[in-house]
Amino acid sequence: MIYKQFQDMSLSALGLGCMRLPTIDGDGSKIDEKKSAEMVEYAMKNGINYYDTAWGYHGGNSEIVMGKILKSYPRESFYLASKFPGYELSNHGKVEEIFERQLQKCQVDYFDFYLIHSVTEANIGRYLDPKYGTLAYVLEQKKNGRIRHLGFSFHGNADVMRRFLEVYGDYMEFGQLQLNWLDWSFQDAKGMVEMLRARNIPVWVMEPVRGGSLAKLEPEYEERLAELRPGIGAPEWAFRFLQTVPEVVVTLSGMSNFEQLEQNINTFSTEQPLNATEWNTLMQIASEKSGKKTLACTACRYCVDYCPKGLNIPHLISLYNEKLYSGGTIVTRRCVDALSEDQHPDSCIGCGACAQVCPQSIDIPQMMKDFSKVMK
Repeated sequence: MIYKQFQDMSLSALGLGCMRLPTIDGDGSKIDEKKSAEMVEYAMKNGINYYDTAWGYHGGNSEIVMGKILKSYPRESFYLASKFPGYELSNHGKVEEIFERQLQKCQVDYFDFYLIHSVTEANIGRYLDPKYGTLAYVLEQKKNGRIRHLGFSFHGNADVMRRFLEVYGDYMEFGQLQLNWLDWSFQDAKGMVEMLRARNIPVWVMEPVRGGSLAKLEPEYEERLAELRPGIGAPEWAFRFLQTVPEVVVTLSGMSNFEQLEQNINTFSTEQPLNATEWNTLMQIASEKSGKKTLACTACRYCVDYCPKGLNIPHLISLYNEKLYSGGTIVTRRCVDALSEDQHPDSCIGCGACAQVCPQSIDIPQMMKDFSKVMK
């Protein structure tokens, strides 16, 4: 196992994400505790020392099951991470109640790592509002030793990250990003990494294979990659890409069976970053994959200057592109819902002024109509 130094800790470069543990009869809320315990045992024996759970994973049962399993191991033999679930707006103002319950569920006296969870357009206002007491409370727990290291996980755009870091940045010791070779440009993960680098905040990775969509590629792409590194599969390419990003410390993978666990541990037994040719080939494939399904907006913002309704068209196109590519996510819905009603796609009056100045010739009014339909 590769290990990365973080302050006074030696962390396994591969962490076990506990959002996709083995389940019973396909019911996400029913974790197969026996299989999960066997996987943790194998992970421990093979060098994984970082375990990442959260309040909402597996219908609230991930923390409970991981607490039971990890109780069998010396507390100093593993690092445990959990998160404040501020993605649910009703949880703001309940940080103390939730934190105390999380410690009970996980059967620990402290968290090695604790995160402000899933910062997005939808919840940034509440995270920044001092009346909810989130930042003050977690800083108090850090002072009391019940949180050893404080960080955040992020699913928003660059402007949201800037706003978050202006208030929280001096206290954040790590940032957890959706980072993979497709999102390096598609979701501007590169820009997010650079923003954290400017503050000397190391990167934790989530969604390294984008929910499994990068675990198997179209034959044409697999053939191109096989010419560069014969004999390795798509998941390994995803992890080798991350080994090429120097800011990355821990890569979390939600491994739901033994085969995935064994393969990923084997990959992380060596560090084999990509060379320039391999990197460029992967970036070209990413461009081709995203371009087949998405609109080629460059966020030049010419359209915004001509929109009589003042819509943030590039932002809406980025949300629409995510909907096109992945079929839509809860985060996409929350981001649209977080906008004021006069900024929703159905506020477009279809005048076409935006399309007339678009250098990419995007039919923006039609996009707005389509987006409005799929969001209903």
